[in-house]
Amino acid sequence: CERCQCHGQDKNTAILYTLLSQNLHPGRARQRCLCHQRRTVRLRTPHVTCQAASDVLVKTISFMKNLPSFHLLPKEDQLLLLDSCWVPLFLLGLVQEMVTFEVMEAPAPSMLKKILLSGQSKGQEPERTQPTLAAVQRLQCCLNTFWSLDLSPKEYAYLKGAILFNPDIPGLRASLYIDSLQREAQQALQELLQPLHPEDQGRFSHILLVASTLKSIPATLITDLFFRPVIGDADITELLVEMLYEAPGLCVP
Repeated sequence: CERCQCHGQDKNTAILYTLLSQNLHPGRARQRCLCHQRRTVRLRTPHVTCQAASDVLVKTISFMKNLPSFHLLPKEDQLLLLDSCWVPLFLLGLVQEMVTFEVMEAPAPSMLKKILLSGQSKGQEPERTQPTLAAVQRLQCCLNTFWSLDLSPKEYAYLKGAILFNPDIPGLRASLYIDSLQREAQQALQELLQPLHPEDQGRFSHILLVASTLKSIPATLITDLFFRPVIGDADITELLVEMLYEAPGLCVP
C-alpha cells in the first residue's frame, strides 16, 4: 500500500491526471491501483459456486428447522439467532461439504461513470459493492484452517449446535435456556473427542477457538460473494426468514 500512487501525496490530482493524459498514454489510462486491500474480486465460476453455496445454505436452514429445541424458543429469539448465526453456520457447511472456489479480479468501474454519478440524487440506490481480495483471502484462510482439523460428522453436528445457541446475542428473551443448550452441545462435543482423540487433549479448545474466527466474517462479504449474483438486490435476511418459516424446501432463487 505504501508504494501505491493512489495513496501518495498527489492522490488529489490522480483523477485529473488520468483524464488529461488518457489521450497521450492510452495504456496508462487503463492502469489500476494494485493495492491489496482495495482490489475487488468476483467468483471465477459463479454458476458453479453459487449453486453449491445455495445448496449449503438450504442445508444450514434445514439444520435449524429440524432442531426441536430451536422451535421451543420464542420466535423473536429464533429470528435473532438466525440473523446472528447464519453466516458461521453457513461457513461451517462450506467446510463440511468441501466447497472450494476461486476468484478473479473484477472489472473496475469507469472513472467517468464515478464522476458523473458522484452528484446523483439521494433517492437513487448506491452502486453495488464488491468483495476485496484481502477479505476473500481471509475467508479462505479460515476455511483452510477448519479443513486441517478434519472433523467427523458428529463433531460438525455438535459444533453447529454450540454456534447456533449463542446466549450472548443482545435482546434474547430465553438467554438462560439458550445458554444451557450451548453448554449441552459443548459438553457433547467434548465427550465425543475424548475417545476419538485421546492423544490430543487440546483439540476441544482448539476447535472452539477456530470456530470463533468464523464469527468475524461479515455477512455482507458472504452475501456479495456467493448470493448477490443470484438474488440481485433482494434482502438476504428476508429470504432466510422465508426459508425458515414460510416455504419448506425453498431454495435460493
